[in-house]
Amino acid sequence: MAGMDIYFLGTCSQPTPEVNVVGQNTTKRTRRSSLHNNDLGKPRFGKAYSFALVTGLFFLLSWAGQFIAQIVVERNEAEQHGQSFQWADFFPQFLASTFENWQSEFLQLVWQAAGLALLFFWGSSQSKESDERMEAKLDRLLEERGIDPDGLTRKVNESL
Repeated sequence: MAGMDIYFLGTCSQPTPEVNVVGQNTTKRTRRSSLHNNDLGKPRFGKAYSFALVTGLFFLLSWAGQFIAQIVVERNEAEQHGQSFQWADFFPQFLASTFENWQSEFLQLVWQAAGLALLFFWGSSQSKESDERMEAKLDRLLEERGIDPDGLTRKVNESL
């Protein structure tokens, strides 16, 4: 469809016609309308990745807090032992404590996510119970409306 422009409501501004020296109409597009068709309607970067940006900001703030707190502890310990604070001694200990925290948190998170997924997949007693209860409720509603639930199940199974 040559010569036809598609405009999405609120996603790009309409081109403004200009006349060049020869007298032909040219179209000047604004920055947003120069996007490709597959980019139109997509949210901006900040809106699309706002959760990741906020999570990253919280991560950096908490890591900076851990860094500062550990510096204070290390300086106090060095002072108590009559030694001076050494960056060379600090960084290995800071990285070790960081990885210990991450390891415990990630192991806990992985267990919760993977463990719950496996239990759901295997059909734990809770998930089976709720499915059976849901079917019983549906059967009851069908019976109240005069529909045979077993006959309906046979028809559905035959159509598959």
